[in-house]
Amino acid sequence: MARTASNMIPLGTKAPDFKLLDTISDKTMSLSNLKGNKGTVIFFICNHCPFVIHINEELVKIANDYNSKGISFVAISANDVENYPQDAPDLMKKLAKTEGYPFPYLYDETQEVAKVYDAACTPDIYLFNDDLKLTYRGQLDESRPGNGVEVTGVDLRNAIDCLLEGENNNAIQKPSIGCGIKWKREV
Repeated sequence: MARTASNMIPLGTKAPDFKLLDTISDKTMSLSNLKGNKGTVIFFICNHCPFVIHINEELVKIANDYNSKGISFVAISANDVENYPQDAPDLMKKLAKTEGYPFPYLYDETQEVAKVYDAACTPDIYLFNDDLKLTYRGQLDESRPGNGVEVTGVDLRNAIDCLLEGENNNAIQKPSIGCGIKWKREV
């Protein structure tokens, strides 16, 4: 399992808008339509990555815990489906239903959204405030496949709680670790 760290873009970075296909509803959605009243979590994931599979259940729990508090969640897959067909949109839809995703699962076919977010790995997690300014980027928690640490989502939960309570998040923000995004080959 190759381990790629997320790029720690500067806090305060404005979330770039996008329009992508939601594989669950088969509708095109934009960030301006999906943003939460108090904050928005955007995470880059994919179907086959063992790091994502490891935390899927907790991602669903966190979204269910915070949706009613004004935090919206958006999942995006940007992997090259020609070389990684298990990440194709029809299989994204199937996985979202199987896992009970309470958030849209968007397909970034051109990979342009992943590039403007400087996403590097799956999972790559970002928390933006109500003005779509970055307040957290990094890991869900310290758990990784096979390391014996329980998946709790403590890092992301703490960041969301700080945002909701109007407090500074003084916790050290550590990069996420996962599989590198499967970029298309330049031709």
